[in-house]
Amino acid sequence: MCATCGCSGVTVELEQRVLAHNDDLAHRNREWFAEREVLAVNLMSSPGAGKTTLLERTIRHLDGAVAISVVEGDQETAFDAERIRATGCRAVQINTGAGCHLDAAMLARAVRELDPPTRSLVFVENVGNLVCPALFDLGESYRVVIMSVTEGADKPLKYPHMFGTADLVVLNKVDLAPHLDFAVDAFVRYLRQVNQRAEILPLSATTGAGIGGWCGQLRDWM
Repeated sequence: MCATCGCSGVTVELEQRVLAHNDDLAHRNREWFAEREVLAVNLMSSPGAGKTTLLERTIRHLDGAVAISVVEGDQETAFDAERIRATGCRAVQINTGAGCHLDAAMLARAVRELDPPTRSLVFVENVGNLVCPALFDLGESYRVVIMSVTEGADKPLKYPHMFGTADLVVLNKVDLAPHLDFAVDAFVRYLRQVNQRAEILPLSATTGAGIGGWCGQLRDWM
């Protein structure tokens, strides 16, 4: 029993077992993607940062240059999957109910349903949340955190694990920056305190500004 709070430690042990099982499944996912030369990109953000709009813009910009499939994660509704399908792209919707993240088992089921072709691109739009999705390895190739200028510049310090695990941070909605009090310098400084390696890519998914750089990064990863 814990001398500090009196708990038995069962919750911690259970969480460790859950994460260990997830990590094993994530390893299998990673092998599955590697065998098929599929690039899997895990998109994470708070709700409303612009993940779905960025996906719509990306699909249209690449315009068939690479086969794209999308796994959509939300607690409820199929709204985002319907938006993706409207672009002509294949999508599978995962509804987590009370769950606040996708896990490796969910992704395994979804990609087997999608059956992406060799040398293609799979986007995973995770549940909008800056906490739980960062804890669960899905077997993805890269992690991208999308941050909008409508959010506070201090988000990397408030959610260090999310930003600390990112391979790339997309700063979205830059077209709104002239109308907001968003300190870009402070945001970069705070991000560097938790992550020294992630590149920062400013863009506007709505206007298309900077989308070429984003798609260029995807091509480099492939």
